Amino acid sequence: MDFSISDRMQGLLAQINELIETVVFPLERLVADKGFFGAEAELNAARDKIKAAGLWAPNAPEDLGGMGLTMVEHGMVSEALGRSPFGHYVFGCQAPDAGNIEILHKYGTDEQKDRFLKPLVAGEIRSCFSMTEPANAGSNPTMLSCTAVKDGDDYVINGRKWFTTAADGAAFAVVMAVTNPDGGKHGKATQIIVPTNTPGFNLVRNIPIMGHAGEGWFSHAEIEYKDCRVPQSNRLGAEGSGFMIAQERLGPGRIHHCMRWIGICERAFDLMCQRAATRDMGGGKPLGSKQIVAAWIAESRAKINAARYMVLHAAWTIDQQGFYAAREEVSLIKFYVADVMMEVVDRAVQTHGALGITDDTVLSFFYAHERGARIYDGPDEVHKVVVARRIMNQYADATGNKAHS
Repeated sequence: MDFSISDRMQGLLAQINELIETVVFPLERLVADKGFFGAEAELNAARDKIKAAGLWAPNAPEDLGGMGLTMVEHGMVSEALGRSPFGHYVFGCQAPDAGNIEILHKYGTDEQKDRFLKPLVAGEIRSCFSMTEPANAGSNPTMLSCTAVKDGDDYVINGRKWFTTAADGAAFAVVMAVTNPDGGKHGKATQIIVPTNTPGFNLVRNIPIMGHAGEGWFSHAEIEYKDCRVPQSNRLGAEGSGFMIAQERLGPGRIHHCMRWIGICERAFDLMCQRAATRDMGGGKPLGSKQIVAAWIAESRAKINAARYMVLHAAWTIDQQGFYAAREEVSLIKFYVADVMMEVVDRAVQTHGALGITDDTVLSFFYAHERGARIYDGPDEVHKVVVARRIMNQYADATGNKAHS
């Protein structure tokens, strides 16, 4: 394993970090005051600056106009972008578009690529991914009630989805629906592209998260599909391959998330240390002179470093051997990094005292909106059970007993 950073990547990271601080950080207060749509012109102007700098879409292939970075390289970039809630968006590699770009590039037809993929990579449109359902356990993506029934050359989709991130203002959704009820646990669902202006695509609401419904890209919607008719040519990949494609999409997505979370850790850590070094507690003694605060700083630094190298190792394994070989590493980082992030953010809030729970710093935003990290893309508990079962199976006795969930 070699995690050394090439001269090229060091230069890129320095350039990206400078742009995050000078272009993206100032947008945080603007979006907080005006909302996503109210600040869209300024966000688009920032995106134009990134495109002009040649740093657009770091995760997309070069032939699509992206930077074509490896998983490890994009992990490093994702950490830098994660320092701001809007870093990934301004650089054109935000979820859920990043995952949709990956699956459209691999499984899309030429027609689908021209109509949906190319403008998506260019940042001209946005998309969403519609899988989770309110009536079924999100931790088990094979449990789906939404159906897509063939009628002539079309699919007719009926069902209700929620936590469809960024549906508000999106041009199309990629929907997971049951097309083959008898296809078995992993072969009954298919992914279908649904333009959001299709009759029967109904955005019911943006779901309030910790009191904020959000708007635009920064929102999570509940969607009703009611006799929503699209041509079968909108199918993504083979019929019944929806679960397999979803797994391919979610695996690399967890790498992106985890490195973004480490970027959040670094931003929160930086704010915590600044506060600890400058807050006078009387007699000229800074807050950081208190042993408990000093312990928080030391422990946070150790855990952030450990989390980073765990993620880079998982990314390196994917680059070298593919996602299947990295399944255990991906599950480990999913729950470990999410937990580290929440601990570091909580300590940073506590170090700031009352200021930490106000919107005068970005910490309250992280605290409210990143709690979901331990839930989405598989709850922590599911990943822990999966890892434990695989480990225990290695210790199966001579009778061939295997661990069960």
